Amino acid sequence: MIVQAFLRWVEGAKTSDRARAARALARAFLMERITSRERDAAAMALNYLLDDPSPVVRLALAESLCVSAAAPRTVVLSLAEDQPEIAATILINSPALTDDDLVDLIGRGSATNRALIAARPKLSRGVAAAIVEVGEAMEVAVLLDNPDVKLGRGTLERIAQRHGHDCGVRTVLLERDDLPANARHSLMQHVGRALVGFGLVQALVGEQRVERIVHEAKEVATVAMIGAVEAGELPALVEHLRREGRLTPAFLMHALCSGKVDFIAAALVSLSGLEERRVRAIVAGGRAHAIRALYESAGLSREISPVFVEATLIWRGAHAVASGVHDVAEELLGRFRHAGTPAIGELLAMVEKLRIAEERQAARASATLAA
Repeated sequence: MIVQAFLRWVEGAKTSDRARAARALARAFLMERITSRERDAAAMALNYLLDDPSPVVRLALAESLCVSAAAPRTVVLSLAEDQPEIAATILINSPALTDDDLVDLIGRGSATNRALIAARPKLSRGVAAAIVEVGEAMEVAVLLDNPDVKLGRGTLERIAQRHGHDCGVRTVLLERDDLPANARHSLMQHVGRALVGFGLVQALVGEQRVERIVHEAKEVATVAMIGAVEAGELPALVEHLRREGRLTPAFLMHALCSGKVDFIAAALVSLSGLEERRVRAIVAGGRAHAIRALYESAGLSREISPVFVEATLIWRGAHAVASGVHDVAEELLGRFRHAGTPAIGELLAMVEKLRIAEERQAARASATLAA
């Protein structure tokens, strides 16, 4: 009888009165000291208010129910798909929504609703992964800005794969310390493509020169990045670079001359199929013929494998006396400068560029310190 009287009253009440009644009814439903019959009657009235023509009334309902996990499920789910200002209150705050509810809402909801879910505190990894899988860059950017969300390695890799072309997403990702190395490399590739396609740069420098400069910059940046990668991440990074076709002889020589021997060992394990312990033993202490056999088992030709053998031996000596990368490159150039074959010449040209880049970097560093 009370509910029937309430429903008759609602029909003729003003909007402000209906909103106050909605708040009072929601608070009454959430009270612990009411009978099951009273709770059922209140739930019926709350469901009726979902059809109220005024968003003010439905917003009052959402604001009163969003604080409790005990809110009636049918009402909460309906409010979660109401107009944005009403749905926002529920989607961001309501503890009554389960992870399954949120995933369903992500799948069938709007971009705005996905962004609201992405802003929820303490969002689970599964729900975050669902947003990444179907959301656009805007929703993913909100997710990345949410300090309460812990994103897994696979989710970060998927973001880089789907949205690496977006400058905003890319910038936020590159600032993360937990970004996997293979995802970081993919983003660097996007940066390079963006620079190549930038009309002003092409007009000032010329398209072919831009492509060459960007390619060299990406090579240098990739080798520098390798030095900051933890040992446990190296196999995944190597596999990523292999799929991308980046484990070329020139790149491997660049890494070797830069002293990235842990990376070289991981690459040789991947390319040769030999056990890691054996590969590391040969690189660190094997004789020249064993080192050459190792490089050739990884796919290097007999024409250039002697250069890699010498670079490895030079690195050993430089490492033993704490010499720099410049010494390795300079000595290698001295030994093979007049080798004469085109393949070796290409490798040596790359080594020469490494020396030049190193000297310019040192000059910039000195200038910065002086300033």
